[in-house]
Amino acid sequence: MASEMTGQAGRRTLATISRQSLHGEIVTRLRDMIIEGDLQPGERIYENQLGEELGVSRTPLREALKFLASEGLVELVPSRGAVVKRFSAKDVEDMLIVLRSMEMLAGRIACTEASNEGIAQIRSLHDAMVKHYHAGERLEYYKLNQQIHTGIVALANNSPLAEVHGLLQSRVKRVRFIGHEGAERWAGAVAEHGRIIAALEARDAETLARELDVHLANGWERVKSVV
Repeated sequence: MASEMTGQAGRRTLATISRQSLHGEIVTRLRDMIIEGDLQPGERIYENQLGEELGVSRTPLREALKFLASEGLVELVPSRGAVVKRFSAKDVEDMLIVLRSMEMLAGRIACTEASNEGIAQIRSLHDAMVKHYHAGERLEYYKLNQQIHTGIVALANNSPLAEVHGLLQSRVKRVRFIGHEGAERWAGAVAEHGRIIAALEARDAETLARELDVHLANGWERVKSVV
């Protein structure tokens, strides 16, 4: 990995990206910067400076920004270029309401349709997530957290449901990440996940739907003061 450079607008230094799997690495790095707040909502992304920081040319950087625009994390604004998407509080609340309904539906379906192997995979993700929680590794925890939500939806084996869920989930990544700020909030989210996994393993459809409802409703309560 190449050397680190001073970041845009005083951000922490960034390691340059190797040429292997370039597109995926750039997308992942930029997505992480948005999730962790290194690139703030409404902030303009200066391609030349950011490309130098990451050690990549403008062409692959622009392709990565286009991909993130398709996820709803970035806006491509005429005459301004790429800007980190800013959502209003109502935007966030509305998306979380829809996500709640979709995950509750997916949970009910998963309890009857999921294989034992599929449920076991969600348990493995949960156990790994809890290890990151105890280690205080927020980004690693968060990524597994999102894999669990995506995984439960995938267990429903319903392509339209998974497609729309994935679109909305990508747009609230930053919001859901900050929902884990503070020891009490984070501990509460972990406890809720434990009850979700227990209900899934028991194939208790109504309990699982209820726990997902509570978890996502609490998710809004955890973030509404900061969006």
